[in-house]
Amino acid sequence: MTVTSVVLAAYLAAGILFIASLAGLSAQTSARRGTVLGMLGMTVALAATVALALERSSRPWPVTAGLILLVLVVGAAVGTWRARRVEMTQMPELIALLHSFVGLSAVLVGYGSYLAEPAGAAAVDPVHRVEVFLGVLIGAVTFTGSVVAFGKLSGRMASAPLTLPARNLLNLAALVVCGGLLTWFLAGGSTAAGLAPLLVMTLVALALGWHLVAAIGGGDMPVVVSMLNSYSGWAAAAAGFTLGNDLLIVTGALVGASGAILSYLMCKAMNRSFWSVVLGGFGTGGGTSPGATTEQGEVREASPEAVADLLAGARSVVVVPGYGMAVAKAQHPVAELAQRLRDRGVRVRFGVHPVAGRLPGHMNVLLAEARVPYDIVLGMEEVNPDLPDTDVVLVIGANDTVNPAAQDDPASPIAGMPVIEAWKARDVVVFKRSLATGYAGVGNPLFFRDNTQMLFGDAKEQVDKIVQAL
Repeated sequence: MTVTSVVLAAYLAAGILFIASLAGLSAQTSARRGTVLGMLGMTVALAATVALALERSSRPWPVTAGLILLVLVVGAAVGTWRARRVEMTQMPELIALLHSFVGLSAVLVGYGSYLAEPAGAAAVDPVHRVEVFLGVLIGAVTFTGSVVAFGKLSGRMASAPLTLPARNLLNLAALVVCGGLLTWFLAGGSTAAGLAPLLVMTLVALALGWHLVAAIGGGDMPVVVSMLNSYSGWAAAAAGFTLGNDLLIVTGALVGASGAILSYLMCKAMNRSFWSVVLGGFGTGGGTSPGATTEQGEVREASPEAVADLLAGARSVVVVPGYGMAVAKAQHPVAELAQRLRDRGVRVRFGVHPVAGRLPGHMNVLLAEARVPYDIVLGMEEVNPDLPDTDVVLVIGANDTVNPAAQDDPASPIAGMPVIEAWKARDVVVFKRSLATGYAGVGNPLFFRDNTQMLFGDAKEQVDKIVQAL
Protein backbone atom coordinates (compact mmCIF):
# COMPACT_ATOMS: atom_id res chain seq x y z
CA MET A 1 0.00 0.00 0.00
CA THR A 2 1.43 3.38 -1.03
CA VAL A 3 1.68 6.47 1.17
CA THR A 4 -0.88 8.19 -1.06
CA SER A 5 -3.41 5.40 -0.49
CA VAL A 6 -2.94 5.57 3.28
CA VAL A 7 -3.32 9.36 3.20
CA LEU A 8 -6.55 9.17 1.20
CA ALA A 9 -7.94 6.62 3.68
CA ALA A 10 -6.94 8.92 6.53
CA TYR A 11 -8.64 11.86 4.80
CA LEU A 12 -11.83 9.81 4.50
CA ALA A 13 -11.67 8.90 8.21
CA ALA A 14 -11.04 12.55 9.16
CA GLY A 15 -14.00 13.68 7.05
CA ILE A 16 -16.29 11.18 8.79
CA LEU A 17 -15.00 12.35 12.19
CA PHE A 18 -15.72 15.98 11.26
CA ILE A 19 -19.29 15.11 10.26
CA ALA A 20 -19.76 13.19 13.52
CA SER A 21 -18.31 16.18 15.38
CA LEU A 22 -20.93 18.52 13.90
CA ALA A 23 -23.65 16.05 14.83
CA GLY A 24 -22.37 15.94 18.41
CA LEU A 25 -22.21 19.71 18.66
CA SER A 26 -25.91 19.98 17.83
CA ALA A 27 -26.94 19.28 21.44
CA GLN A 28 -25.55 20.28 24.84
CA THR A 29 -25.50 16.74 26.16
CA SER A 30 -23.33 15.50 23.29
CA ALA A 31 -21.21 18.63 22.74
CA ARG A 32 -18.21 17.26 24.63
CA ARG A 33 -18.20 14.12 22.48
CA GLY A 34 -18.50 16.27 19.36
CA THR A 35 -15.52 18.38 20.42
CA VAL A 36 -13.37 15.30 21.07
CA LEU A 37 -14.30 13.80 17.69
CA GLY A 38 -13.39 17.07 15.99
CA MET A 39 -10.00 17.14 17.73
CA LEU A 40 -9.38 13.53 16.74
CA GLY A 41 -10.33 14.24 13.14
CA MET A 42 -7.98 17.23 13.00
CA THR A 43 -5.14 15.13 14.45
CA VAL A 44 -5.67 12.47 11.77
CA ALA A 45 -5.85 15.14 9.06
CA LEU A 46 -2.64 16.85 10.20
CA ALA A 47 -0.74 13.56 10.46
CA ALA A 48 -1.87 12.50 6.98
CA THR A 49 -0.98 15.89 5.48
CA VAL A 50 2.48 15.82 7.05
CA ALA A 51 3.06 12.31 5.68
CA LEU A 52 1.98 13.41 2.20
CA ALA A 53 4.20 16.50 2.35
CA LEU A 54 7.22 14.38 3.29
CA GLU A 55 6.43 11.95 0.46
CA ARG A 56 6.14 14.65 -2.22
CA SER A 57 8.82 17.07 -1.02
CA SER A 58 11.78 17.71 -3.33
CA ARG A 59 13.98 18.61 -0.34
CA PRO A 60 15.73 16.08 1.93
CA TRP A 61 13.07 14.76 4.29
CA PRO A 62 14.81 15.99 7.48
CA VAL A 63 14.64 19.58 6.17
CA THR A 64 10.94 19.28 5.29
CA ALA A 65 10.18 17.60 8.62
CA GLY A 66 12.04 20.33 10.49
CA LEU A 67 10.13 23.12 8.73
CA ILE A 68 6.78 21.43 9.40
CA LEU A 69 7.68 20.83 13.04
CA LEU A 70 8.70 24.45 13.46
CA VAL A 71 5.40 25.70 12.07
CA LEU A 72 3.40 23.27 14.23
CA VAL A 73 5.26 24.26 17.40
CA VAL A 74 4.83 27.99 16.77
CA GLY A 75 1.14 27.62 15.89
CA ALA A 76 0.40 25.34 18.84
CA ALA A 77 2.27 27.63 21.25
CA VAL A 78 0.45 30.77 20.10
CA GLY A 79 -2.92 29.00 20.00
CA THR A 80 -2.52 27.49 23.47
CA TRP A 81 -1.35 30.80 24.95
CA ARG A 82 -4.26 32.72 23.43
CA ALA A 83 -6.87 30.13 24.37
CA ARG A 84 -5.73 30.04 28.00
CA ARG A 85 -5.72 33.83 28.32
CA VAL A 86 -9.00 34.65 26.59
CA GLU A 87 -11.99 35.61 28.73
CA MET A 88 -15.40 34.17 27.93
CA THR A 89 -16.56 37.70 27.09
CA GLN A 90 -13.81 37.87 24.46
CA MET A 91 -14.79 34.67 22.66
CA PRO A 92 -16.85 36.42 19.93
CA GLU A 93 -13.99 38.71 18.87
CA LEU A 94 -11.48 35.84 19.12
CA ILE A 95 -13.59 33.75 16.76
CA ALA A 96 -13.89 36.68 14.35
CA LEU A 97 -10.11 37.07 14.45
CA LEU A 98 -9.62 33.35 13.73
CA HIS A 99 -11.91 33.69 10.73
CA SER A 100 -9.61 36.41 9.42
CA PHE A 101 -6.68 33.96 9.54
CA VAL A 102 -8.62 31.52 7.35
CA GLY A 103 -9.33 34.25 4.83
CA LEU A 104 -5.72 35.44 4.79
CA SER A 105 -4.44 31.88 4.34
CA ALA A 106 -6.78 31.40 1.36
CA VAL A 107 -5.35 34.56 -0.23
CA LEU A 108 -1.78 33.42 0.33
CA VAL A 109 -2.48 29.90 -0.94
CA GLY A 110 -4.07 31.37 -4.07
CA TYR A 111 -1.09 33.59 -4.80
CA GLY A 112 1.38 30.80 -4.05
CA SER A 113 -0.40 28.39 -6.35
CA TYR A 114 -0.63 30.98 -9.12
CA LEU A 115 3.00 32.02 -8.93
CA ALA A 116 4.01 28.35 -9.09
CA GLU A 117 2.35 27.95 -12.50
CA PRO A 118 4.67 26.92 -15.34
CA ALA A 119 5.72 29.88 -17.45
CA GLY A 120 4.29 30.31 -20.93
CA ALA A 121 0.86 30.77 -22.46
CA ALA A 122 0.62 27.11 -23.51
CA ALA A 123 0.66 26.00 -19.90
CA VAL A 124 -2.32 28.17 -18.79
CA ASP A 125 -5.12 26.14 -17.16
CA PRO A 126 -8.31 28.28 -17.13
CA VAL A 127 -10.01 26.05 -14.54
CA HIS A 128 -7.09 26.42 -12.17
CA ARG A 129 -7.05 30.18 -12.71
CA VAL A 130 -10.76 30.43 -11.87
CA GLU A 131 -10.10 28.46 -8.69
CA VAL A 132 -7.25 30.81 -7.79
CA PHE A 133 -9.31 33.92 -8.54
CA LEU A 134 -12.35 32.81 -6.54
CA GLY A 135 -10.20 31.59 -3.65
CA VAL A 136 -8.41 34.93 -3.39
CA LEU A 137 -11.70 36.86 -3.77
CA ILE A 138 -13.54 34.96 -1.03
CA GLY A 139 -10.47 34.93 1.20
CA ALA A 140 -9.89 38.68 0.89
CA VAL A 141 -13.55 39.48 1.67
CA THR A 142 -13.42 37.13 4.68
CA PHE A 143 -10.16 38.64 5.92
CA THR A 144 -11.13 42.31 6.09
CA GLY A 145 -14.74 41.52 7.05
CA SER A 146 -13.52 39.47 9.99
CA VAL A 147 -11.06 42.18 11.05
CA VAL A 148 -13.89 44.75 11.09
CA ALA A 149 -16.10 42.32 13.07
CA PHE A 150 -13.25 41.87 15.55
CA GLY A 151 -12.97 45.65 15.89
CA LYS A 152 -16.70 46.08 16.52
CA LEU A 153 -17.00 43.19 18.96
CA SER A 154 -13.92 44.25 20.94
CA GLY A 155 -15.03 47.89 21.14
CA ARG A 156 -12.15 49.14 18.98
CA MET A 157 -14.70 50.32 16.41
CA ALA A 158 -18.15 51.82 16.89
CA SER A 159 -20.94 49.26 16.58
CA ALA A 160 -23.10 51.68 14.57
CA PRO A 161 -23.48 50.82 10.87
CA LEU A 162 -21.46 52.79 8.34
CA THR A 163 -24.09 54.26 6.02
CA LEU A 164 -22.27 55.58 2.96
CA PRO A 165 -24.39 57.09 0.17
CA ALA A 166 -25.51 54.40 -2.31
CA ARG A 167 -23.66 51.76 -0.28
CA ASN A 168 -25.51 48.86 -1.93
CA LEU A 169 -24.57 50.18 -5.37
CA LEU A 170 -20.97 50.39 -4.21
CA ASN A 171 -21.02 46.71 -3.25
CA LEU A 172 -22.63 45.78 -6.57
CA ALA A 173 -20.08 47.86 -8.47
CA ALA A 174 -17.25 46.06 -6.64
CA LEU A 175 -18.62 42.68 -7.74
CA VAL A 176 -19.02 43.87 -11.34
CA VAL A 177 -15.44 45.13 -11.33
CA CYS A 178 -14.26 41.75 -10.01
CA GLY A 179 -16.15 40.04 -12.84
CA GLY A 180 -14.36 42.20 -15.39
CA LEU A 181 -11.01 41.54 -13.73
CA LEU A 182 -11.69 37.79 -13.96
CA THR A 183 -12.03 38.11 -17.73
CA TRP A 184 -8.74 40.03 -17.88
CA PHE A 185 -7.11 37.46 -15.59
CA LEU A 186 -8.14 34.54 -17.81
CA ALA A 187 -7.04 36.34 -20.96
CA GLY A 188 -3.50 36.90 -19.65
CA GLY A 189 -1.11 34.38 -21.14
CA SER A 190 1.91 34.42 -18.88
CA THR A 191 1.95 34.47 -15.09
CA ALA A 192 3.28 38.03 -15.12
CA ALA A 193 0.44 39.19 -17.40
CA GLY A 194 -2.23 37.88 -15.03
CA LEU A 195 -0.65 39.26 -11.88
CA ALA A 196 -1.95 42.82 -12.40
CA PRO A 197 -5.69 41.93 -12.52
CA LEU A 198 -5.22 39.54 -9.59
CA LEU A 199 -3.64 42.29 -7.49
CA VAL A 200 -6.34 44.83 -8.40
CA MET A 201 -9.08 42.32 -7.61
CA THR A 202 -7.48 41.61 -4.23
CA LEU A 203 -7.57 45.31 -3.34
CA VAL A 204 -11.21 45.59 -4.46
CA ALA A 205 -12.16 42.46 -2.48
CA LEU A 206 -10.41 43.74 0.63
CA ALA A 207 -12.39 46.99 0.38
CA LEU A 208 -15.62 45.06 -0.26
CA GLY A 209 -15.15 42.87 2.82
CA TRP A 210 -14.41 45.91 4.97
CA HIS A 211 -17.48 47.80 3.73
CA LEU A 212 -19.86 44.82 3.94
CA VAL A 213 -19.30 44.33 7.68
CA ALA A 214 -18.77 48.01 8.53
CA ALA A 215 -22.27 48.66 7.16
CA ILE A 216 -23.84 46.15 9.57
CA GLY A 217 -24.91 47.44 12.98
CA GLY A 218 -24.35 45.99 16.42
CA GLY A 219 -27.82 44.46 16.63
CA ASP A 220 -26.93 42.03 13.86
CA MET A 221 -23.49 40.97 15.10
CA PRO A 222 -24.51 37.37 16.00
CA VAL A 223 -25.56 36.92 12.38
CA VAL A 224 -22.32 38.53 11.18
CA VAL A 225 -20.21 36.06 13.19
CA SER A 226 -22.04 33.06 11.74
CA MET A 227 -21.93 34.63 8.26
CA LEU A 228 -18.16 35.07 8.49
CA ASN A 229 -17.93 31.49 9.70
CA SER A 230 -19.60 30.44 6.46
CA TYR A 231 -17.31 32.68 4.38
CA SER A 232 -14.23 31.16 6.02
CA GLY A 233 -15.49 27.68 5.13
CA TRP A 234 -15.97 28.55 1.48
CA ALA A 235 -12.54 30.21 1.47
CA ALA A 236 -11.03 26.98 2.80
CA ALA A 237 -12.92 24.94 0.19
CA ALA A 238 -11.61 27.24 -2.54
CA ALA A 239 -8.08 26.75 -1.22
CA GLY A 240 -8.71 23.00 -1.31
CA PHE A 241 -9.60 23.17 -5.01
CA THR A 242 -6.50 25.25 -5.66
CA LEU A 243 -4.25 22.75 -3.88
CA GLY A 244 -6.08 19.65 -5.08
CA ASN A 245 -6.70 18.64 -1.45
CA ASP A 246 -9.93 16.64 -1.11
CA LEU A 247 -10.09 16.87 2.67
CA LEU A 248 -9.79 20.66 2.62
CA ILE A 249 -12.64 20.80 0.11
CA VAL A 250 -14.85 18.57 2.27
CA THR A 251 -13.98 20.37 5.51
CA GLY A 252 -14.47 23.80 3.96
CA ALA A 253 -17.83 22.76 2.53
CA LEU A 254 -18.93 21.46 5.95
CA VAL A 255 -17.95 24.72 7.66
CA GLY A 256 -19.42 26.84 4.88
CA ALA A 257 -22.74 24.99 4.82
CA SER A 258 -23.11 24.82 8.61
CA GLY A 259 -22.27 28.53 8.88
CA ALA A 260 -24.88 29.35 6.25
CA ILE A 261 -27.51 27.27 8.08
CA LEU A 262 -26.60 28.96 11.36
CA SER A 263 -26.91 32.39 9.70
CA TYR A 264 -30.38 31.41 8.49
CA LEU A 265 -31.41 30.28 11.98
CA MET A 266 -30.07 33.51 13.50
CA CYS A 267 -31.97 35.60 10.96
CA LYS A 268 -35.13 33.61 11.64
CA ALA A 269 -34.70 34.22 15.38
CA MET A 270 -34.50 37.96 14.68
CA ASN A 271 -37.33 37.91 12.11
CA ARG A 272 -34.97 39.32 9.49
CA SER A 273 -33.83 38.07 6.12
CA PHE A 274 -30.17 37.47 5.41
CA TRP A 275 -30.18 40.19 2.77
CA SER A 276 -31.77 42.69 5.14
CA VAL A 277 -28.85 42.07 7.51
CA VAL A 278 -26.22 42.47 4.79
CA LEU A 279 -27.90 45.44 3.12
CA GLY A 280 -29.46 47.21 6.09
CA GLY A 281 -27.95 46.47 9.49
CA PHE A 282 -29.20 48.49 12.43
CA GLY A 283 -27.63 49.69 15.66
CA THR A 284 -26.51 53.02 17.01
CA GLY A 285 -23.83 51.89 19.37
CA GLY A 286 -25.67 52.46 22.61
CA GLY A 287 -26.35 55.51 24.71
CA THR A 288 -29.02 56.75 27.04
CA SER A 289 -32.29 54.99 26.56
CA PRO A 290 -34.80 57.07 24.63
CA GLY A 291 -37.71 57.82 26.85
CA ALA A 292 -35.76 57.78 30.12
CA THR A 293 -38.09 60.55 31.20
CA THR A 294 -41.52 60.81 32.70
CA GLU A 295 -43.07 60.13 29.26
CA GLN A 296 -42.66 56.39 29.74
CA GLY A 297 -43.13 56.40 33.49
CA GLU A 298 -40.93 56.24 36.52
CA VAL A 299 -38.18 53.72 37.09
CA ARG A 300 -38.58 51.68 40.26
CA GLU A 301 -35.21 50.90 41.80
CA ALA A 302 -34.78 47.77 43.91
CA SER A 303 -32.21 46.67 46.49
CA PRO A 304 -30.60 43.21 46.74
CA GLU A 305 -32.45 42.61 50.00
CA ALA A 306 -35.80 43.46 48.39
CA VAL A 307 -35.08 41.12 45.49
CA ALA A 308 -34.14 38.37 47.96
CA ASP A 309 -37.50 38.83 49.71
CA LEU A 310 -39.26 38.67 46.34
CA LEU A 311 -37.49 35.43 45.46
CA ALA A 312 -38.11 33.92 48.89
CA GLY A 313 -41.85 34.15 48.29
CA ALA A 314 -41.76 32.89 44.70
CA ARG A 315 -42.81 29.48 43.47
CA SER A 316 -41.52 29.88 39.91
CA VAL A 317 -38.47 31.87 38.70
CA VAL A 318 -37.04 32.35 35.20
CA VAL A 319 -33.55 33.76 34.63
CA VAL A 320 -32.92 35.50 31.30
CA PRO A 321 -29.15 35.96 30.77
CA GLY A 322 -27.52 38.39 28.36
CA TYR A 323 -24.14 39.73 27.40
CA GLY A 324 -24.05 41.89 30.54
CA MET A 325 -23.88 38.71 32.61
CA ALA A 326 -20.81 37.67 30.62
CA VAL A 327 -19.16 41.07 31.09
CA ALA A 328 -19.77 40.95 34.84
CA LYS A 329 -18.59 37.30 35.02
CA ALA A 330 -21.72 36.63 37.00
CA GLN A 331 -22.53 33.15 35.67
CA HIS A 332 -21.17 31.33 38.74
CA PRO A 333 -23.05 33.45 41.34
CA VAL A 334 -26.18 33.17 39.18
CA ALA A 335 -25.78 29.37 39.11
CA GLU A 336 -25.37 29.39 42.90
CA LEU A 337 -28.49 31.53 43.29
CA ALA A 338 -30.46 29.15 41.08
CA GLN A 339 -29.29 26.17 43.14
CA ARG A 340 -30.22 27.91 46.43
CA LEU A 341 -33.71 28.57 45.10
CA ARG A 342 -34.08 25.00 43.84
CA ASP A 343 -33.04 23.71 47.26
CA ARG A 344 -35.94 25.74 48.67
CA GLY A 345 -38.36 24.03 46.29
CA VAL A 346 -38.61 26.91 43.81
CA ARG A 347 -39.00 25.94 40.17
CA VAL A 348 -36.09 27.64 38.37
CA ARG A 349 -35.48 27.76 34.63
CA PHE A 350 -33.17 29.72 32.35
CA GLY A 351 -34.62 31.29 29.22
CA VAL A 352 -31.99 31.78 26.50
CA HIS A 353 -32.74 33.78 23.35
CA PRO A 354 -31.14 32.40 20.15
CA VAL A 355 -29.15 35.61 19.64
CA ALA A 356 -28.35 36.38 23.27
CA GLY A 357 -24.81 37.74 23.61
CA ARG A 358 -22.49 38.52 20.72
CA LEU A 359 -22.13 34.95 19.47
CA PRO A 360 -24.60 32.14 18.72
CA GLY A 361 -24.69 29.86 21.77
CA HIS A 362 -22.65 32.28 23.91
CA MET A 363 -25.02 32.14 26.90
CA ASN A 364 -25.31 28.35 26.73
CA VAL A 365 -21.53 28.06 26.98
CA LEU A 366 -21.42 30.39 29.99
CA LEU A 367 -24.15 28.46 31.79
CA ALA A 368 -22.44 25.15 31.01
CA GLU A 369 -19.20 26.57 32.41
CA ALA A 370 -21.06 27.37 35.64
CA ARG A 371 -22.47 23.82 35.63
CA VAL A 372 -26.11 24.83 35.33
CA PRO A 373 -28.06 21.60 34.62
CA TYR A 374 -28.94 21.22 30.94
CA ASP A 375 -32.54 20.29 31.66
CA ILE A 376 -33.40 23.72 33.13
CA VAL A 377 -31.84 25.69 30.24
CA LEU A 378 -34.69 26.37 27.82
CA GLY A 379 -34.94 28.17 24.50
CA MET A 380 -37.19 31.14 23.82
CA GLU A 381 -39.98 29.04 22.30
CA GLU A 382 -39.97 26.71 25.32
CA VAL A 383 -39.98 29.37 28.04
CA ASN A 384 -42.38 31.98 26.60
CA PRO A 385 -45.60 29.95 27.13
CA ASP A 386 -44.76 29.57 30.85
CA LEU A 387 -44.03 33.23 31.59
CA PRO A 388 -47.64 34.30 32.39
CA ASP A 389 -47.58 31.72 35.23
CA THR A 390 -44.10 32.76 36.44
CA ASP A 391 -43.73 34.72 39.68
CA VAL A 392 -40.36 36.40 39.06
CA VAL A 393 -38.19 36.91 35.98
CA LEU A 394 -34.59 37.96 36.57
CA VAL A 395 -33.22 39.71 33.49
CA ILE A 396 -29.45 39.68 34.01
CA GLY A 397 -27.58 41.78 31.50
CA ALA A 398 -30.08 41.23 28.67
CA ASN A 399 -31.73 44.10 26.84
CA ASP A 400 -32.76 43.75 23.20
CA THR A 401 -33.91 40.14 23.63
CA VAL A 402 -36.56 41.16 26.22
CA ASN A 403 -37.66 44.41 24.57
CA PRO A 404 -41.49 44.67 24.31
CA ALA A 405 -41.08 47.31 21.58
CA ALA A 406 -40.46 44.40 19.21
CA GLN A 407 -44.16 43.56 19.57
CA ASP A 408 -45.73 46.88 20.54
CA ASP A 409 -43.97 49.48 18.38
CA PRO A 410 -44.20 48.99 14.59
CA ALA A 411 -41.76 51.88 14.11
CA SER A 412 -39.04 50.26 16.24
CA PRO A 413 -35.94 49.01 14.38
CA ILE A 414 -36.50 45.61 16.01
CA ALA A 415 -40.23 45.45 15.25
CA GLY A 416 -41.29 41.87 14.59
CA MET A 417 -38.22 40.33 16.23
CA PRO A 418 -39.23 37.39 18.45
CA VAL A 419 -38.29 38.18 22.05
CA ILE A 420 -38.56 36.59 25.48
CA GLU A 421 -41.79 38.01 26.91
CA ALA A 422 -40.45 38.72 30.40
CA TRP A 423 -43.05 41.43 31.11
CA LYS A 424 -45.83 38.82 31.23
CA ALA A 425 -44.54 37.49 34.57
CA ARG A 426 -45.90 38.79 37.89
CA ASP A 427 -42.65 40.62 38.72
CA VAL A 428 -39.57 41.47 36.67
CA VAL A 429 -36.16 42.45 38.04
CA VAL A 430 -33.69 43.89 35.51
CA PHE A 431 -30.01 43.81 36.44
CA LYS A 432 -28.19 46.63 34.62
CA ARG A 433 -25.47 49.17 35.27
CA SER A 434 -27.56 52.01 33.85
CA LEU A 435 -30.52 52.80 31.61
CA ALA A 436 -28.30 52.70 28.51
CA THR A 437 -29.57 50.94 25.43
CA GLY A 438 -28.41 47.51 24.37
CA TYR A 439 -26.01 46.65 21.57
CA ALA A 440 -28.70 47.32 18.97
CA GLY A 441 -29.00 50.89 20.27
CA VAL A 442 -32.77 50.63 20.81
CA GLY A 443 -34.55 51.94 23.93
CA ASN A 444 -36.37 49.40 26.12
CA PRO A 445 -39.85 50.26 27.52
CA LEU A 446 -39.59 47.22 29.84
CA PHE A 447 -37.60 49.35 32.29
CA PHE A 448 -40.67 51.54 32.90
CA ARG A 449 -43.34 48.86 33.27
CA ASP A 450 -45.36 48.80 36.49
CA ASN A 451 -44.23 45.26 37.33
CA THR A 452 -40.52 45.97 36.64
CA GLN A 453 -37.84 46.87 39.17
CA MET A 454 -34.30 47.92 38.24
CA LEU A 455 -31.33 46.64 40.22
CA PHE A 456 -28.43 48.88 39.20
CA GLY A 457 -24.77 47.96 39.61
CA ASP A 458 -22.38 45.13 38.84
CA ALA A 459 -24.40 41.96 38.30
CA LYS A 460 -21.90 39.70 40.05
CA GLU A 461 -21.80 41.85 43.19
CA GLN A 462 -25.58 42.25 43.28
CA VAL A 463 -26.24 38.52 42.86
CA ASP A 464 -23.72 37.77 45.63
CA LYS A 465 -25.63 40.12 47.93
CA ILE A 466 -28.94 38.41 47.04
CA VAL A 467 -27.43 35.00 47.82
CA GLN A 468 -26.17 36.32 51.18
CA ALA A 469 -29.59 37.78 51.97
CA LEU A 470 -31.25 34.46 51.20
